[in-house]
Amino acid sequence: MVFDYIEKYPHRTKQILGISYEQFQSLLNCARQRHQEIKTKLQSRKIRINAAGGGRPEKLFIQEQVCLCLFYLRHMPTFQVLEILFSVSKTEANDTFH
Repeated sequence: MVFDYIEKYPHRTKQILGISYEQFQSLLNCARQRHQEIKTKLQSRKIRINAAGGGRPEKLFIQEQVCLCLFYLRHMPTFQVLEILFSVSKTEANDTFH
């Protein structure tokens, strides 16, 4: 998987994603923080019938979602290629990007 490869070889991040490893880590921190803010905001407005934690879990973690988006923007592969590289369906890759 692309994210695991980047973690193993951080010096190749620029070639794969178009940004340095440090920039990628900074972007991940911002994405995690923003995701948590949005999640908290949605939870505060939600009228809950079922217990928290129910539903289908996300297939990709936040860091993998950011990696998928950057990889797509850098290389413009088809979603079928993203399906293979990130082990998700074409639809999931498309939804993640959009």
